[in-house]
Amino acid sequence: MKHLKLLCMLLTAILAAIFCIDASAQFKEEAFTQQYNDDTAADSDTTDVLFSFKEYFGGLRHEKPIRIGTMTAGSALIIGGSQIYNRQTWKLPIVYGAIGGSLGAGIYLNASGNKEAAKYCFIGAGVAYWATLMDGVINFRPNDYPHPGTATLYSLLLPGLGQIYNREYWKLPIYLGAIGFAVHYYADCQTNYLRFKNIYLEASNPDVEYTGPITADQALYYRNVYRRYRDYSVLAIAVLYLLQVIDANVFSYMHNFEVDDNIALKVAPAVIVPEYQLASVNPVSQQTAFGLRLGINF
Repeated sequence: MKHLKLLCMLLTAILAAIFCIDASAQFKEEAFTQQYNDDTAADSDTTDVLFSFKEYFGGLRHEKPIRIGTMTAGSALIIGGSQIYNRQTWKLPIVYGAIGGSLGAGIYLNASGNKEAAKYCFIGAGVAYWATLMDGVINFRPNDYPHPGTATLYSLLLPGLGQIYNREYWKLPIYLGAIGFAVHYYADCQTNYLRFKNIYLEASNPDVEYTGPITADQALYYRNVYRRYRDYSVLAIAVLYLLQVIDANVFSYMHNFEVDDNIALKVAPAVIVPEYQLASVNPVSQQTAFGLRLGINF
């Protein structure tokens, strides 16, 4: 019995191997590497390639072209790198002046005790940094359209901008409306969370005489509810943000994919002839059949 089991297992393994070899032979290698967009920009530049310092610094020396993802990622660390690669070095004093001046003013005002003014200076430095990255993306080979990397980075830097770049303006109300609603819901939940948190702290403090209409247990319950919904809204914002980035990337790749009247299902009569009829000794005995032929043209 033991030998019979081993024999069965061996036969099963041999049959499985034969089936796998036969199945793999039915598919061409191109089927697994097929591209739906023949655009050369989509093939040569994308943001799904890992960052390479060698490639980045080679691009800054203008020895060879680099990908837009590599340029932007490097410029996020080395400020002004995208302006150097785009041969717009005259912008560097503006870039460093705006970012450095805002940061310096913010640090000085914060040390002087004027924290409110310092906050706006730090915000200004962040906006200048964002504008530097956006400028690099805008000036990266602007004639290469559609460019999946550009569409992706546009959506990363500003939600909805990738859809504008892809000329799919009808998607803007959908994404911006959904993200705006999620942000509004987050702000509302955060306000109520802080409100009931303060009520709970006041109602549960034995040193304070609390006379409010809400008990400590009720305040604790509503505090937890609004905190949970606030966290859900943060998750919704992140999902919607990521979704519009993916949408911009995918539809930029599919921009040249033709969808017209030539893509259709056609039905036509057909004569079914056995494959071995011509080689048969007695072809008269081999019956033909009439049927329908279904074909998809694209």
